[in-house]
Amino acid sequence: MKSKNITLGFTGASGAAYGMALLNQLRQNYDEVFVILSDAARVVFATELGLALSENVTKAAEVLKRETKGDGKVTVLGTQNWMSPVASGSAAPKQMIVCPCSTGTLSSIAVGASDNLLERAADVVIKERGQLILMPRETPFSTIHLQNMTRLSEIGVTIMPLAPGFYQKPESIQDLINFMVARVLDHLMIEHQLMDRWGYGKSK
Repeated sequence: MKSKNITLGFTGASGAAYGMALLNQLRQNYDEVFVILSDAARVVFATELGLALSENVTKAAEVLKRETKGDGKVTVLGTQNWMSPVASGSAAPKQMIVCPCSTGTLSSIAVGASDNLLERAADVVIKERGQLILMPRETPFSTIHLQNMTRLSEIGVTIMPLAPGFYQKPESIQDLINFMVARVLDHLMIEHQLMDRWGYGKSK
């Protein structure tokens, strides 16, 4: 049975393929996915995936739906759309993921800046005691990055760096991507068969 809705943020960190693979799974498990795109995310998606995500949210949603599967609705939101449901604790989904998450966005969330809709949506999930998963893709992490992650972790935010494991013996880049998407689905309590679990052998 599908859950109602969830928020997915895309930022300017490298790792657009992770974000698209995650959206693909969320559309199959949620009635609606609110997607918040930063301006930098559009550049990264064009560079890494060759996807042109228009500033026109309707056109951007059409591209994301075309590139993914599932019957879940995709609602793309601009970073200044303060009248959207995700901006208010009375209407926002109780679950949110930022994938990939830039260290700049992580920093802003850690201090409650709320300078754009993505940061505000994360702030809402935190204050409403919801589930927030941040997936940074950076290396190495500076002390500032680590301090921000610790601060967020201490208040219940899940920090899940985009660092796939190799014990499942990946045979392709997609296997590595699936590893991280599978870990997210585990935290969302969604059943899947994207990867082999430790100690259980091959399921494929």
